[in-house]
Amino acid sequence: MKHPISDMSQTSPKSPLPASAILVAGCLVALLSFGPRSVMGAFQLPVFSSRSWGAESFSIALAAQNLLWGVGQPFAGALADRFGSKYVLVAGALLYAAGLALMGQAQTAIGFDLGAGVLIGFGLSGASFNLVLGSFAKLLPPEKLSIAFGAATAAGSFGQFLFSPLAGGLIERFGWEGACLIFAALILPIVPLSLALASPPAALIHRGGQGATFRHALAHKSYMLLVAGFFTCGFQLAFITVHFQRYIVESGLSPQIGYWAIALVGVFNIFGSLLSGWLGMRMPRRYILSGIYLSRAVATALFIALPASPSSALLFGAVTGLLWLSTVPPTSSLIGQMFGARNLSMLYGFAFFSHQLGGFLGVLLGGFFRQSTGSYLPVWLLSIALGVISALLNLPIVEAQAAPVAQPAE
Repeated sequence: MKHPISDMSQTSPKSPLPASAILVAGCLVALLSFGPRSVMGAFQLPVFSSRSWGAESFSIALAAQNLLWGVGQPFAGALADRFGSKYVLVAGALLYAAGLALMGQAQTAIGFDLGAGVLIGFGLSGASFNLVLGSFAKLLPPEKLSIAFGAATAAGSFGQFLFSPLAGGLIERFGWEGACLIFAALILPIVPLSLALASPPAALIHRGGQGATFRHALAHKSYMLLVAGFFTCGFQLAFITVHFQRYIVESGLSPQIGYWAIALVGVFNIFGSLLSGWLGMRMPRRYILSGIYLSRAVATALFIALPASPSSALLFGAVTGLLWLSTVPPTSSLIGQMFGARNLSMLYGFAFFSHQLGGFLGVLLGGFFRQSTGSYLPVWLLSIALGVISALLNLPIVEAQAAPVAQPAE
């Protein structure tokens, strides 16, 4: 029996390129776009030490980045669904690169917030792996989608693994400002890669078009349960991405332990994402999601209960990595099952808005409680509670195609 990834040499039914070429291009886009964003926490302490406005502005910028990524995602997804993904990916990559460059050159808090927050946030909405998943849904055979979604998610995780030690090394050698410029240059190859992911424009086949589909999804109970559960995913991931490095240092451990723990998140998420995509073809995906959220809660509870040590930090990074983006393959494939590939980018984009709204609060509350109480403990505890709640929310999801959009009377 052929492996589901290796058996993708045939030409795609909607593209002149082989399915394997589309898969590789999408995975490279996911790797390049997710890498710099996933290591933003490594810049926190260097920014603090070199800018008088660093402490307050950094949390605001990263919170805004998460929120605007989420706000822009449904619109970027809708544009990609309607007109094709190529132009959206190109525009997103250029905004992303410009944001990184401005972040590194900013001499004022406003400039830093504009680059790290606004430009990178909107850039990510057009150039992240979310758009890749929508292109895959339109270009690849349906029976390969679950594993393809897992592969793209794993590629993003490999980007995190590569960029975490890279960020530490570049910051030490060139300063955080130079590291930002180098990262900006590394984003630009997304522009030519987007040509391989050019999905065909979609005709609107019913009155009301995308608006009617979106309203129909908002009234669908299982879709909204997915959206609500995804909020927790964003809260947990963004809090760890931005604040984990500082938490490690303030716990008395070396900065290198934090870099390698985040790198382990990336490398173990490669396995977690592929495993999640593989399991999604063999068991109910609502159980996969429920198990992920509950496991995160347990892992976090054990981590904060144990004394801080290099071993506990690295083990937490590895376990968290297995659970990190493994929510994406079952979530995206469930949305595709419910509503089809035609509007997947838009509807997954709205779910991702919920994810990023959670991320916005995770970053903001992390900074607020650390500043007001001197501790991250309240946010760790909230993360545990949200994990348990989301585990329960995913259990009632019905894994079936949604009823067709009602047609208006003539």
